[in-house]
Amino acid sequence: MLPRAPFGSTGHESSRVIFGAAALGAMSQERADATLEAVREWGIDHIDTAASYGESELRLRPWLATHRDEVFLATKTGARDGAGARAELERSLDRMDVGSVDLIQLHNLVDQDGWDQAFAPGGAVEALASAHEEGLAAHIGVTGHGVPIAEMHRRSLERFDFDSVLLPINFVMMENSGYRSDVERLLDVCADRSVAVQTIKSIARGAWVDGDTSRFSWYDPLTDAAPIARAVRYVLAHPQMFLNTTSDARLLPMIVDAASGDLSAPTVDEMLADVEAEGITPLFVDGAPAPI
Repeated sequence: MLPRAPFGSTGHESSRVIFGAAALGAMSQERADATLEAVREWGIDHIDTAASYGESELRLRPWLATHRDEVFLATKTGARDGAGARAELERSLDRMDVGSVDLIQLHNLVDQDGWDQAFAPGGAVEALASAHEEGLAAHIGVTGHGVPIAEMHRRSLERFDFDSVLLPINFVMMENSGYRSDVERLLDVCADRSVAVQTIKSIARGAWVDGDTSRFSWYDPLTDAAPIARAVRYVLAHPQMFLNTTSDARLLPMIVDAASGDLSAPTVDEMLADVEAEGITPLFVDGAPAPI
């Protein structure tokens, strides 16, 4: 059985594994329906999509018609101006044929110019706050990639009462001492304010060697059960963290199996052995642009 925990202060008692619906983006409707039924049978009751995830929101639409009240539904907008963010949210609601979402998130809010625009008068934060007041989104979150994101999230929380954050967490990223310190400071703030912490890229092996990102996942994921299990445990051993699944749906059963068992933290030696055996490298390095 999958572990469960309160999703911050939202009132949702969530499965700690969140279905990353980017996996649906290029699927046929038939395969998407089957994937969503498996997600339901596994007990995952939290779905995370985005306006930019291809056909994901459209693939969710038929399933949500009969299961909307069973899941915590999250989407994202990449717009930084208020009008754009409002329009993208309304388009997402229309594409999924729902009256509201449980969580609307500012997608990949990491660069300074975008951050300034989002928080400016008339920016995306103001627009999403208005949408929340109108009942279109029950909660508001912020997401991001890259080494600077933990500190940017902490700054974002100083400016606005976001209900959740999302950021990459895996062993090799946390071996970056600067990133680890930023994450630890962010976790303290989130614990004090009951902000939910979502993690991504838990099973990343690294970037594709040939640079081709037109696969099921834009990064090269682990594919064997044992290292996947240790990577999942590395995240879920921390009781504060939720794990968003990879966009490669073929790996979902192994992730669910790992999350349904013993969640004791793997040892450092075990993780270092996986780094060597699997050739795991950091997806993000200081100063490098972060893919969305």
